[in-house]
Amino acid sequence: MAGRRQVIVAVLAVAALFAGGAIAADAEIRQILAPSGALRVALYTGTPTSILPDPKSGGPKGVGHDLGKELASRLGVPFEPVIFTVNAEVLEAVKTGKADIALTNATAARAREMDFGPPVFEVELGYLVPKGSALTALAEVDAAGMRVGVTAGSSSDGTLTRDLKKAEIVRAANFDAAIEMLTAGTLHAYATNKATLYEMSEKLPGSKVLDGRWGVERFAIGVPKGRDGGLAFIRQFTEAAKSEGLVRAAIVRAGLRGAVTPETQN
Repeated sequence: MAGRRQVIVAVLAVAALFAGGAIAADAEIRQILAPSGALRVALYTGTPTSILPDPKSGGPKGVGHDLGKELASRLGVPFEPVIFTVNAEVLEAVKTGKADIALTNATAARAREMDFGPPVFEVELGYLVPKGSALTALAEVDAAGMRVGVTAGSSSDGTLTRDLKKAEIVRAANFDAAIEMLTAGTLHAYATNKATLYEMSEKLPGSKVLDGRWGVERFAIGVPKGRDGGLAFIRQFTEAAKSEGLVRAAIVRAGLRGAVTPETQN
């Protein structure tokens, strides 16, 4: 009964907050979503969906970074980025409560370990092949003798380990390691979302992202389990960020290619 009361109070607080009032209720939402007093946003380097360096501004960019910063601002708490090198560490940080939010692919498996708001944007999944590759189509990848790279512990790892029947799955520690493996010829293709693949291709001259897709990632804001009272705020923020053009602006600033923004919900 107490848990239900907390959720009802939090929903009313969110409605008042977006209407520009309810200072006392704002404090309750802040306590739920940012219990340390700052919003700890889990990010991982090397992808425009999360965080990248921005030489023009001298600071970072990335959809996860920009939306996390905006969410902290609307909560009225400091923005505290928590940087990791791989997404598996991001997921673990949210799962264990060492981070408060992360923008990540909202899979069914991850939903068992954290709670998600509505989709923020979608990105196609594909393959990157190195210079001189004979591969020209997705259907050619799953063949005997093919070595397909994935990031260890990623959703691509789980999906392709199940779905590829003939190719060998090779796990890389991170994107930089995957680029080295493609360069050395120890991988024939690397699989992840196309936003990251295009970013990697700029560091691998002559490489190309194959046409077509083998799946879609739906990115959403995830929070640790047990913070149900903050989910209404996350939903409100996500829909506002889409309708106000904040998501689109973050996508453009990050140079994220291949993204689609779902329609806002009524």
